[in-house]
Amino acid sequence: MKLEARKLSFIQEFLKIQSEETISLLESILRKETTDTIQPMSIKNLNQRIDQSLDDAKNGKITDVNDLISEIEKWS
Repeated sequence: MKLEARKLSFIQEFLKIQSEETISLLESILRKETTDTIQPMSIKNLNQRIDQSLDDAKNGKITDVNDLISEIEKWS
């Protein structure tokens, strides 16, 4: 089955789902798939990000790791 046909078949099956839990699970899988896609970066962009990060650190625009961990623990 070609990809487009598989997509249509998936959509049709998806529309039949009545479980909120199943929909949530599929949404989380979709979000993970779209956020896990890593795009290559040019050396120029990488160097710009490094420079920006160094500037942020010099100007105190950073979060202490312990503060970050405390914040993450509140998410649950």
